[in-house]
Parts: sequence; C-alpha cells; structure tokens
Amino acid sequence: MHAAMRVAAFAVFTLTLLAGADAGDAPPPSLAEAPPATAKDFREEDVRATLKDVIAARSQDGVFIFRDPKTDADLKLVFDEVKMVRGMRGYGWFPNVIFHDAAEPKKKYAIDFWLRPNGDKLDLVDIRVQKGPRREGDGYTMITRLPVAWWWLPVSEHPGDTEIVRHWQVMSAVHSEIASKRGKDGVYYVKDEKNGQTIPLEFIEIHQPIRRLKKDGRYFACTDFRKPGSKDEYYDVDFWLDDKDGKLKVGEVRIHKVPVEEDGAWTQKPRYTFDGLETEDVK
Repeated sequence: MHAAMRVAAFAVFTLTLLAGADAGDAPPPSLAEAPPATAKDFREEDVRATLKDVIAARSQDGVFIFRDPKTDADLKLVFDEVKMVRGMRGYGWFPNVIFHDAAEPKKKYAIDFWLRPNGDKLDLVDIRVQKGPRREGDGYTMITRLPVAWWWLPVSEHPGDTEIVRHWQVMSAVHSEIASKRGKDGVYYVKDEKNGQTIPLEFIEIHQPIRRLKKDGRYFACTDFRKPGSKDEYYDVDFWLDDKDGKLKVGEVRIHKVPVEEDGAWTQKPRYTFDGLETEDVK
C-alpha cells in the first residue's frame, strides 16, 4: 500500500460557501474507487453553479422533488440556503443545503449533495438526507439521520491518520459502486446466486461496523436495500472489497438476508453466516 499516496489523496478540507453560515436520478459513470485527480481546479463558485443547476433540474414550479429512500416518500421542498460545502480531495464536494417543506415551512431538512469531478465538470453522484424534522411542541427541530453518511466521518481525522484503510473509505467505495450501477429509476440490480434471478432493489444505507477478514485481507460492508414499491421487504446485501495498489475495488456482491413473510409480518432470513471467519472491525 502506498502510504504517501493515501495521505495526499485523502486530505480533508472544508469550505463555507455563505458568510456567517453556522455549523451544525441517474448517476454519472464512475468507478468504485476514488477517481484520479482532474485537470480542472474546481472552486466554490463551480460547486455553487453546479448545485444550482442540479436543484433547478429537479424542481417544478420552485419545488424541489426528492425521493427519500429511508422513508419511501417523495419530499417536496423549497430551497432556503446553502449552509456549507465540505470537500474531500479525491472524492468530491458535499454541499449541505437547507430546505423547508413546501406545505409546512416549519419543517426543515438538511440535504447532502455528492458532486464529483469528471473532466471539466462536476457530476451528481447522490443525494441524501442529513437531517430531518421532528416535532417538538408547536414546532419542529432538525435531527441527524443515523447512520450518518460516510463523508461526515473523517472530519475530525488528521491526514496522517489515513495511512491505513479507514471505515469511511470502504463505505465510499461501496457507495460509488452502487451509485455507478443504478438505473435512471434509482434501482440497483443484484443477482441472486441461489436461483439466478436478477432482483431490482432500492438502496437505503450502509451499516457499521465495517469489517476486514484476517485470512485474506478482504473488506466487507453490509447494506440495506428495499424492494421497490414495498415498505417492509428488506434485503441485506454484502459487498466484498479488495485493496490492491492502494485502491479499493468491489470484487463480490452477495445477498446476505432475504425478506420472508411469517404470520402476516415481514422478517429477514439469512442465506449464510460468518461463523468460523476471523474478522476485525475497521475504524
């Protein structure tokens, strides 16, 4: 593994787009690993311009429409402000944008946009809810969604700490793999090795902890997917990754648990277990 390359590639920097900002869906073609450095030196005005275009393209009559996979609902939102932008060298830009509900303005959302350099432009990779509204008395407060997206995890790390593979780097590679292979309808297809069928699924989230096999050094991450059109049929899908020449690549995708209806309720039945495998958590 090339430690010096990792330190340079994974340096984290933060830019605030708006003065006084306080703290607190067809994807583009991409690879599972972080893309090589682009020739264009993107600046905050480039991020703001791309973000404006992305929001406009997904808006109708001033209302931004976003399919929230966590709640299985179409959010209808109105733009308030760009709160901040976080950039991760080699991974892209992550504007955090505040919206309010079109029908109930007191309900606020913080939405993350993942933009990644592609030649001389920035491509949208994914959109995720970072904070959602929760009622408190007569109003609402914004609560952070769990688990948090991987791009929030390395904010407190020192660049020297990234000489080894970190959990967020594995999560980034998995997220990139999913985003790059989804269709325009947001559906990701997984082949069921048991019956050979290809199953359409909607990505929900990546679990923690991330683990590494002691025997062969492979990493694996468990993820949640849901059957499109269903609120209760969930699949656990495992992504297995290899670390070769300093790059993480998804080598295998397996269905770990499938939804089974029992007594009128949906549960998950495991296809296999990790018994006998020595693993370690990736921090």
